[in-house]
Amino acid sequence: MVNNKGDRQSVVITGVGGGPGLGYELPLAFARSGAELTINSYQESESDLDQLLSELRPLGCEPAVVVGDISTEQVAQELVATAESRYERVDVLVNNASISTPTLCHEMSLERWQRTIDVNLTSVFLTTRAALGPMRRQRSGRIVNIASQVGQKGAVEHGHYAAAKAGVIAFTKSIAREVADFGITANCVAPGPLNTRLMRNVSQEWRDQKLSELVLPRFGEPSEVVPSVLFLASDPGGNLYTGQTLGPNSGDVML
Repeated sequence: MVNNKGDRQSVVITGVGGGPGLGYELPLAFARSGAELTINSYQESESDLDQLLSELRPLGCEPAVVVGDISTEQVAQELVATAESRYERVDVLVNNASISTPTLCHEMSLERWQRTIDVNLTSVFLTTRAALGPMRRQRSGRIVNIASQVGQKGAVEHGHYAAAKAGVIAFTKSIAREVADFGITANCVAPGPLNTRLMRNVSQEWRDQKLSELVLPRFGEPSEVVPSVLFLASDPGGNLYTGQTLGPNSGDVML
């Protein structure tokens, strides 16, 4: 993938780590497209990140890596500054950092609520604010935020996660209006339930109930969501999309 100057795209991705999940599939897909990467990982373990890097290198991609909590101002600013310093521009920002632990509202601690909001929503604000500096200067850019169908319809035991992801969708629409004059687009991808690490935190009862609600009666794979992200980041494919939410969700939400 190339930017509007014909150079390889400089792509920043948060929430990167070992598979299975979007944090593993997205860097590989962008690397295969020829992009230059700057990635953030909270680094659950060194082996997770090492595994990903070992698969990126044969693709000719040696990403800049910023390890740390992306919901903090310092790490968000460092991530974007690293990309701009190394590649002289920021063409694409993909906000993928996400956490959720199923909890009923009356049992939820303020700490758990706040941590979920911080990682899923505040990090999106922080990285977007940082990336808008170089994107406004270069008068181009693509912001793709990973939301969730839970943010569109809600879910039992996921009020904190739903609130955060709904916030991501609304924030994205607002940013799309703010930055259109600078040639910047902002969109969301809101997947349905996927076979990822987050899914390991839910009960079998929840899984069975969710499967019964899906028009296409199966959970998606992260690799099936990646093309939506690549499309929104591409030129000319994503040129006319801004403020939109694409929903690879097995028919769970129909808009």
